[in-house]
Amino acid sequence: MATLIDGKAIASEVRSEVRREVDAWTSEGHAPPYLAVVLVGDNPASASYVRGKIKASRDVGIAGDTLKYDANISENHLLDVIHDLNTSTHVSGILIQLPLPDHIDSTRVISHLNPDKDVDGLHTINAGRLATGLPGFVPCTPAGIVELLHRSAIATEGKHAVIIGRSNLVGRPLASLLLKKENNATVTVCHSRTQNLGEISSKADILVAAIGRPHFVTSNMVKPGATIIDVGINRVDDATSKRGYRLTGDVDFDATFNIAEYITPVPGGVGPMTIAMLLKNTLSAAKLLT
Repeated sequence: MATLIDGKAIASEVRSEVRREVDAWTSEGHAPPYLAVVLVGDNPASASYVRGKIKASRDVGIAGDTLKYDANISENHLLDVIHDLNTSTHVSGILIQLPLPDHIDSTRVISHLNPDKDVDGLHTINAGRLATGLPGFVPCTPAGIVELLHRSAIATEGKHAVIIGRSNLVGRPLASLLLKKENNATVTVCHSRTQNLGEISSKADILVAAIGRPHFVTSNMVKPGATIIDVGINRVDDATSKRGYRLTGDVDFDATFNIAEYITPVPGGVGPMTIAMLLKNTLSAAKLLT
């Protein structure tokens, strides 16, 4: 029977630490860190995520606002907004809530961020820093995954980590993080076109599922005693739920629970860590820009 990795509890620890650091920072006479979240359009899920990020920020003493724009905003207008945020001495960190409307090139928008205010760690300069082992901002979900492993006393050195998913948000940066000398994992990155995927995943000491398919990882894909990190957040129909749906991960939790040694639940696993690491990044950005 696996031990649950309690992302809510660990995220609460991280938030408390950030709260203390923010208090110490402001007691030295500095202004509170300030997070600017840019929200374009009226996507309900995006709006909900943004509310959670702003609330979490304020709970730890980080100031912040949501800058809302209509879905028909032009790309050039949005780039002007980013320019103003980049040059503002008041703004510590900038987060562009994705996805953006189809007529806006999100890659171009993110490339216009000041990398030292890019608290989501998505700018190509920060990606390059991570890939080459230089300090910079790391995407929040991969950073949160590594934090979960460390705080759960799960060894990474010499372990075989298999990541299913190669996105710039999770898979690629997580591979770079786990390869760093302080983690020393051996990393295999798989994806939807990987041949013999189950054979590869069943050899993983640490298996990370970030492919966006509910219950994609089944029991025959898991090595006995493995650590399973489930990044997926999928809505599946559920007539017994008041909302008509429930959230589930990329891993068949029930089928793998008695095989793994450690496992993250969905919800309550990786998700809370993403916001916690955003808070850490925002505080770091404030200190960097002082």
